[in-house]
Order: sequence, then C-alpha cells, then structure tokens
Amino acid sequence: MNWEGLLLGFVAFLIIGLCHPLVTKLEYHKGKEAWYLLFIPGFILLIISFFLSDIYSIITGIIAFALFWSAIEMFKQHERVLKGQAKRNPKRKYTK
Repeated sequence: MNWEGLLLGFVAFLIIGLCHPLVTKLEYHKGKEAWYLLFIPGFILLIISFFLSDIYSIITGIIAFALFWSAIEMFKQHERVLKGQAKRNPKRKYTK
C-alpha cells in the first residue's frame, strides 16, 4: 500500500492551516510591508527543495509555494482590513 499521497495531502492541509493565521497575525502586527518575511523563506525553501530527495523535496516545495501564496494574501488581507472585514490594529496607521 502506498501512503505517500495521503501523507502529502495531510502535510499540505497542515501547512495551509498554519499559513492562514500566520498571514492574519503578521498583517495585524507588521502590516502588508512584511510580505517579504514570507516570500524570502519560501524562496530559500524552494532552492533547498532542489537538493533534497523524494518526499522531503516535495514537502519543502509545498511549504515554499504556500509561503508564496501567503505573501500574496498579505496584500489581500490588508484590503480586507481597510474594508472592515478583518480586525484592525489600533496601534498602527493604515494607508492604501
């Protein structure tokens, strides 16, 4: 029986589940200008994935692209905050 597909699906589910609150917390505390805090580790993990074998390469690739997507979501989260659809940090100034 082949369990790798199930394992990779579960890992992807966990990573996506962890990235969503990471984006909301990071935008709340740092703002959309912190997108690079997600993009740079994603880029590093993407490069590392080329040098790993089999399942480890796939998992680091999944994490890398989840971080890329999260960097994009930082800008979308900022827009949701401006529209009042997400929590605004009262200690920060918001600009478009």
